[in-house]
Amino acid sequence: REPCSSTPPSTVTETLVDMSSRKVPVTILTGFLGSGKTTLLNHILEDPNHGLRFAIIENEFGDVGVDERILSEKADEEVIEVMNGCICCTVRGDLVVALKNLYSKISQFDAVIIETTGLADPAPVAQTFFVDDDIQAKFSLDAIITVCDSKHILARIDDEKPEGVENEAAEQVAFADRILLNKTDLVPEAELPAIEERLRKLNPSATIFRCEKGQVDPKDLIGISSFDLRKTLDMDPEFLNTDGEHEHDNSVSSISIIQPGNVDLELVQKWVGQLLQEKGAQIYRMKGVLSISNADDKFVYQAVH
Repeated sequence: REPCSSTPPSTVTETLVDMSSRKVPVTILTGFLGSGKTTLLNHILEDPNHGLRFAIIENEFGDVGVDERILSEKADEEVIEVMNGCICCTVRGDLVVALKNLYSKISQFDAVIIETTGLADPAPVAQTFFVDDDIQAKFSLDAIITVCDSKHILARIDDEKPEGVENEAAEQVAFADRILLNKTDLVPEAELPAIEERLRKLNPSATIFRCEKGQVDPKDLIGISSFDLRKTLDMDPEFLNTDGEHEHDNSVSSISIIQPGNVDLELVQKWVGQLLQEKGAQIYRMKGVLSISNADDKFVYQAVH
């Protein structure tokens, strides 16, 4: 892809030359289901000012990839899907393989962004960059960015989990270098300070940005060298322990539907409305791509609780 007009061509050229002799920076983008991670990622990819090219690793909890199909079509990025499980545990080995494969294409990108599933604990993902010798030699963890839904984040971090099961929303906040308090338009402004105070109790050192639709300047999120291993070990002395157990809440699952051919928009709307009326309280997020009869455009469907 040609350098953005606002960035001198020499800037990107120099970056690529440097890439051959230094580690590739990696940003972990995390946050609970429906918090707005993909919206933020699209915002970063579409930004005309940073002049950077990214390799994207998309982690899908379900067995059907959706996010790769709704990433910005304005951006020409390398996208790898890691499917059917969280990269913090069940498909973590796939993450290592994806990173090593990406390194062979180092001349084609400047940095890596990993968008985790909403149920991922970011700690084991971050751990990968310190316990695997090959990955540690080739990549550096730049920052963990956590996106929080202003309306629901307190309920999520207060969720009672079975014994031995981690609260992923709380872990995502605790390990963040930057916290995006997203969807602030859905919460009265007077309530935001109390939400921020709760987040700071979990993570006193992270910078918090209030935003709507993930609209934060990418320069505050990318290339910031914020991840501090020493600080992380002070918070979690077992961070580098690869023998630690990690257990998800089995009450949360994913259902995927594939329908060949076109669908009738009116029937889809009727079905979704009925589904949300009957099961809405049990659904964290819905996301899909639709081919509508008699329409040339691709329809992207998203809904969050």
